[in-house]
Amino acid sequence: MHETIPTMPLEMKAGAIEARGADWDGITVRSLDLPSGVDFTPLFAGLPGDLCDCPHWGYVLRGSMHIRYADGTEEVTSGGELYYWPGGHTGWTGPDGATFLEFSPTKEIAPVLAHLAAKMGT
Repeated sequence: MHETIPTMPLEMKAGAIEARGADWDGITVRSLDLPSGVDFTPLFAGLPGDLCDCPHWGYVLRGSMHIRYADGTEEVTSGGELYYWPGGHTGWTGPDGATFLEFSPTKEIAPVLAHLAAKMGT
């Protein structure tokens, strides 16, 4: 199976934010392009622990993502780095925004995406 980012289904387009994704046999493959200033923390309010409880594996193409876990630990994943973010996290973009590819279990990411869509009114 293969796909180009421009032909992936558009999940959301809001200003400079663009998210695309597709389910590949139980794994949701997503491309996210986010400007600086995007903070998922308020959007995760209402999820268990007010955090994303879905694990993600991926690769940051440009920019950076700041991640904070339930225990208060923080890390930064920057352009050119692979990542694994276990469930129980929030995140926000660095000063240059972030573009990244992400792979998540569909059953676990689906309720998170539905929650985000409801919060954002999309």
